[in-house]
Amino acid sequence: MPATDLPLLIEAVTEAGKIARRFAGREVKVWEKADDAGPVTEADLAVNEALEAYLCRRRSDYGWLSEESEDGADRLERETVFIVDPIDGTRNFIEGGRTWAHVAAVVRRGQVTAAVIYLPLRDKLYSAALGEGARLNGRPITTADRTELTGAELLASKSSLASKNWRKAAPDVTLSFRPSLAYRQSLVAEGRFDAMLTLRKTWEWDVAAGDLILRESGAVVTDRKGQPLMFNNRTPQVDGVVAANASLHGILTGALAD
Repeated sequence: MPATDLPLLIEAVTEAGKIARRFAGREVKVWEKADDAGPVTEADLAVNEALEAYLCRRRSDYGWLSEESEDGADRLERETVFIVDPIDGTRNFIEGGRTWAHVAAVVRRGQVTAAVIYLPLRDKLYSAALGEGARLNGRPITTADRTELTGAELLASKSSLASKNWRKAAPDVTLSFRPSLAYRQSLVAEGRFDAMLTLRKTWEWDVAAGDLILRESGAVVTDRKGQPLMFNNRTPQVDGVVAANASLHGILTGALAD
């Protein structure tokens, strides 16, 4: 249940932060994943091992889905699963940056019920439980209330503004970027940016936790076609993410090309 799962997730990512700090700021072993899936480091693997041991020991009936674990069909038979990204923003971690995060969510029957996004080197812990609001370091947060797309502060990649992605011209917005997709979601939940979007197929572990944190902050979150996000799919991906307050979200999704 969210009331007990959220404290467990917070405990787990706090311990994960201690492990990652031991690797941060020094040269780490790096491997390239198959199919151009990006880099993975010894820190990713160490954090993944610790999170799986910590969480699955305490919730043995939950399934497991992680970027750094081999996927299997077993999770599809579980009512509840953990969805985890040990280090979101691995490239930033390798470069010695601070904008990487530990990301963990509990998903029950496709819906996120508890979630945390923790940036140890920025001392930011975003959290939410279903029906209980979203918080940053224990303080309630809410999404921004902007209702006009022109001039909005949007977190997205430059490629998202390519003309092919929009019914008419790309919107006149202030574009910003952060290397961690989960952090982009969190910054919108916090109200520091008006909206975020990613238009590519997106792995569930990158966005599951942020989905709940955004929704509990008052945002509307959907895929690029305006459909609610569902998790623990056979292929663990969603069709992009669009998030903003209800008014701005409707404008954004209406402006996107089919």
